[in-house]
Amino acid sequence: MAKIEKYCANGVYDPPGYSQAIKVSGAQTILFLAGQVSYEKDGTAKHRGDFTAQARNVLSCVKALVEAGGGTLDNVVKITTFVTDVRYRPEFRAVRDEFFGTKGPASTMIEVSKLAHPDYLIEVEAVAVV
Repeated sequence: MAKIEKYCANGVYDPPGYSQAIKVSGAQTILFLAGQVSYEKDGTAKHRGDFTAQARNVLSCVKALVEAGGGTLDNVVKITTFVTDVRYRPEFRAVRDEFFGTKGPASTMIEVSKLAHPDYLIEVEAVAVV
């Protein structure tokens, strides 16, 4: 069973909303999740124009994929979030906290000019250790 420890170094800011670093020891399985978007079964965007609904749907997909790989959201050690407007940061933080709690995995947010479909507002990729 993997041991996952969230930590920060002296002199490095320790934010309340995510972990600066994660130490994994004893890992047997590593899951690398492709970027997840909020999509319908036909590949079109789900929840057009609703960032919060898209964010919840995306993190639900992450959760389902991690569980299918034998883990839980506690096994997620890193997420990278791509948004089309960084002003969505507070909304994403609230949704991320719903899924991961207030001290979630190591996290990076990047603003991009567009995603694979013009109606996608967010994409999240993740790494989990089981």
